[in-house]
Amino acid sequence: MSQKFAAWSIPVSLAVLLLKLLAWWLTGSVALLSDALESIVNVAAALLAYFAVQISGRPPDKKHPFGHKKAEYLSAVAEGTLIVLAALLIIREAVSALPSPHLDHAPMIGIAVNAVATCINGAWAVILLRVGRREKSPALEASSKHIFTDVMTSVGVVVGLLFALATGWLILDPIIAILVALNILWEGWKVIRSSVDGLMDASLSEQDLQTVRAAIDANLGPALEYHDLRGRRSASVIFVEFHLVVAGDMSVAAAHDICDDIEEALLKKYPGSVFVIHLEPDSELKAAVAN
Repeated sequence: MSQKFAAWSIPVSLAVLLLKLLAWWLTGSVALLSDALESIVNVAAALLAYFAVQISGRPPDKKHPFGHKKAEYLSAVAEGTLIVLAALLIIREAVSALPSPHLDHAPMIGIAVNAVATCINGAWAVILLRVGRREKSPALEASSKHIFTDVMTSVGVVVGLLFALATGWLILDPIIAILVALNILWEGWKVIRSSVDGLMDASLSEQDLQTVRAAIDANLGPALEYHDLRGRRSASVIFVEFHLVVAGDMSVAAAHDICDDIEEALLKKYPGSVFVIHLEPDSELKAAVAN
């Protein structure tokens, strides 16, 4: 599913880019040019996301026993870097246009073409965000956030240009481009930061930890307690380990059955994930220590 939507992002981003270039050609607006520059990054990001999803979908092998899911985080970091680069290019173009702002040819037609491209982008961003969250795909989620940034950029550009045409204040054209670029810089930084957390094996979110604890608590059976719970996420897969304390005289088979019950419950919540349970006798009880 993730691979299919990542593949479709490529022709969609190309279509949006061509429409925005047409809008710039019709108007000569530096703000619309900045919008088109960001769409060039969208095309590159769509290609990155596609290849990242392809790689992350490969099963574990001898060289990568924990799978290839982190390829999506690498893609998201690269995409965030491209977003920042686009913002810097926009600022450069806008600053150079400040001394002599102008709108040529057919500004209203150009703005209308840009609005059509924005609608296409917005609809596709919503689709990617839903699929990315459902499939736990950092690459698709990063792409959707990037496209949402592009949509906000386009809306701001269109509104600003309409106001500039209505008032005759053409200086608003490059000023809008600079403001948009600053927002893009912030969005790019957020994408990079969240993806680096994944690469650095940041802890599971509190929501995921609560889900894991609930599944363990519901299937403890005769086990006495568990402690030292920790986990990390790699795209749609989570890795969790904890210590499970059972009575010292419990048979290995009985203790193993408890572990199987807990693991089965966790796999229903997180299919394909990895859970490591370290069994300990009751001499290791840590009842006073929080899980």
